[in-house]
Amino acid sequence: MRKQLFPSIFYNTMSLIGAVVAIISFGLIIFLIVLEAMTPEPKPYMGIVAFVILPGFLIIGLILIAIGAFRERKHVRKEIHLPVIDLNEPKVRRSVIFFSVGTIFLLLFTAFGSFKAYEYTDSDEFCGQICHKVMEPEYTAYLDSPHSRVGCVQCHIGSGTDWYVRSKVSGAYQVYSVLFNKYSRPIPTPIQNLRPAQGTCEQCHWPSHFYNQKKVEYNYYLSDENNTHYKTTVLLKIGGGNAQSLDTTGIHWHMNINNRITYFAEDEKRENITWIKAVNKTSGRETVYTLKGSKGPKNFSEGKTRLMDCIDCHNRPSHIYYNPAVVINQLMSNGKIDTTIPYIKSISIEALENKYSVREKALDSISIIINDFYRTNYSDRYNSLKPKLDRIIEEVKKVYSRNYFPEMNVSWRYFPNNKGHMYSIGCFRCHDGNHVSNEGKTISSDCNACHLIIEQEFPGQPTKVNLAGLPFVHPADNAIDIRNQLCTDCHGPR
Repeated sequence: MRKQLFPSIFYNTMSLIGAVVAIISFGLIIFLIVLEAMTPEPKPYMGIVAFVILPGFLIIGLILIAIGAFRERKHVRKEIHLPVIDLNEPKVRRSVIFFSVGTIFLLLFTAFGSFKAYEYTDSDEFCGQICHKVMEPEYTAYLDSPHSRVGCVQCHIGSGTDWYVRSKVSGAYQVYSVLFNKYSRPIPTPIQNLRPAQGTCEQCHWPSHFYNQKKVEYNYYLSDENNTHYKTTVLLKIGGGNAQSLDTTGIHWHMNINNRITYFAEDEKRENITWIKAVNKTSGRETVYTLKGSKGPKNFSEGKTRLMDCIDCHNRPSHIYYNPAVVINQLMSNGKIDTTIPYIKSISIEALENKYSVREKALDSISIIINDFYRTNYSDRYNSLKPKLDRIIEEVKKVYSRNYFPEMNVSWRYFPNNKGHMYSIGCFRCHDGNHVSNEGKTISSDCNACHLIIEQEFPGQPTKVNLAGLPFVHPADNAIDIRNQLCTDCHGPR
């Protein structure tokens, strides 16, 4: 009879199956850890398999071994007695040594695996690539953003156990929604669940150290045959500062640590703001503004107001989907799109803005639309333009792949960027001249409150320069009266 290494209660079908599951799982874990260490660019699924899924199977295998042994012992003996540990018995001694060493090793391995699992679930690859189809738009935009070297969790979670636990609890439902195809398209911005900027953004960006002004040049091209170029140079009043510096004006006055701005919005996107309260912390003076013409905010209570922070204006700091006019202007300005080709801006934007069902169809259609336009309208020049058009088409396709995701219904139209007022209502949510206090004070809609136009250049006209500020002249038609219009009336999503 073959000598048994362990007591007979471990030799049963369930325990043996558990042993096989545990051994195979452990072997695979070791193999994947070694493979990950040797692979220059490990795959995103490798970590979740090695540190989340396989350890689960390992634990299941160990539990099966224990249950099988317990059932076998109960079957052999009708009465259950506690095991007698007699170290003089070779089998018992062998089992105790094996169990003790195995337990210590398992505890060490569990600690290492738990840390690696924690570390992996906090990685950018886990956030952006595990659910590839769902998170592809956000991850693509993130990789091309100013914060691409800042980890996802540093903004979406921050430090501290409290917010880490909240994120994992929230993530449990997200896993369910992905597995059972319950997620919305596009994925909505988690406005209500974002951590206050004081715990994330302001760990690096501190408003009391924002000063001075910033000169910015904007190059624009009209959608006419000549792609008419014009340039506007703006002096942005960054502002910020603190009471000691006496520099507390400008754009970041809102975020000055001596001011406290709270507001109430009627909608989930926080675009329809009907009530605003500004408190000067030094003087204690409060000023309350209400939207003109409204009878007061609906469903309003001060407990539902929001303290204004970075995210209220910089609401797309890392996941930016650009308006096609912005990107095409940049490509034309840096020479990647030839501005001598007639109507090239107009037709490029038209090709981008068409509604497509899938990306492959969109990329094919972009090429067809642009080529057909010039083949039909400029047949005499089409052959000579073709090499340039091919290069332009490739650039336009890159723009589409970066900013449009038809399978998830994602584009700039669904995700307005509040840092400005050209393509979304942004600043004009409050600075529209229609928010008035009881004393008759109005929140300014004066453009010069935030920036000065110091230079405007139009074709065939002398360049206008004035460091004190120029009135804005609309480039498309100088006769347009824009005093009672918002930029978004024409340039916003429609």
